[in-house]
Amino acid sequence: MDPTRRRGHSRLPQLLDEAARAFAARGFAAASVREIVGPIGMLPGSLYCHFPTKEALLVAVYTEGVERISAAVDAAVAPLAEPWARLEAGCVAHLGSLLDHTDYSQVVIRVRPSDAPAVAEELVALRDAYEARWTTLIVALPLERSVDRSDLRLFLMGALNWSQTWYRDDGASSPARIARRFVGLLKSGLAEKMKETA
Repeated sequence: MDPTRRRGHSRLPQLLDEAARAFAARGFAAASVREIVGPIGMLPGSLYCHFPTKEALLVAVYTEGVERISAAVDAAVAPLAEPWARLEAGCVAHLGSLLDHTDYSQVVIRVRPSDAPAVAEELVALRDAYEARWTTLIVALPLERSVDRSDLRLFLMGALNWSQTWYRDDGASSPARIARRFVGLLKSGLAEKMKETA
């Protein structure tokens, strides 16, 4: 059975939460099974009743994190029709999720597939499935044919994701305001490009 579907088991939600905490705080390699299971009163060997390996546990945590961010983005864009409004709403939801400082979001951002080679393909597939929605949002934008939409997606996602390294929750600017500014800069820059080529 897929471990992510067994959250009804009394220990499994706690196990995922503790693993997310440990992976977010110490990284995948440095986090030990003992520190993950200890706070919930489990012995290290008991982990393997739920997951065959520590890497499988990481996949479950990463899946949970991706699903939470995906749900936020999907809910934000669903009621909107105008392409730029949809992109902005998606960016606001994405950045809000990344900067909410939950352990799951930090695992998605900080743990790289190369950190766990045995499950790297699974982590990449989860990331790619999430990013596919951004391809759809950007393809819908009314842009010149000469604009490389793949580069545009990478540029925007890079800017949004990098913000978690410099953002400070000091009241000066909210994640939503930052995301709207990013999209505004992008839109105005592309509008200027369209004027130049008109």
